[in-house]
Amino acid sequence: MTDTRYDRAPGDTPTLADREAGTSSGVTVYTIGLVLAVVLTATSFWVANTSLLWPPGVPLGLAVLAIAQMGVHLVFFLHITSAPDNTNNVLALAFGVLIVFLVVAGSLWIMSNLNDNMMPPAELMKLHMQH
Repeated sequence: MTDTRYDRAPGDTPTLADREAGTSSGVTVYTIGLVLAVVLTATSFWVANTSLLWPPGVPLGLAVLAIAQMGVHLVFFLHITSAPDNTNNVLALAFGVLIVFLVVAGSLWIMSNLNDNMMPPAELMKLHMQH
């Protein structure tokens, strides 16, 4: 008989087998998440204010740290994992990301289209003077 172990989110209620194996408690998991979040936040402030990094690479570094911060929050605080009983949470998260992407991409598309089709101020003033 095979021993099936499901992926469990940090902070989930431990089963009897987990308690016997001595896995960490919820407080320890939340503390680890807090420490990671604080370290990532402090690193972001350092990256934004240092002159040691290549200046065009700073936005990319901040984006990587932001994605890592989101991962820490999802795993340690929202308990999003790949467990079979967590499918609805992952689907809801994916749907939320899709909606945010559509809103941001649509807004950028609309603003770009408006920028291309707007009349320059100089031509607008000439049109106003003719009347």
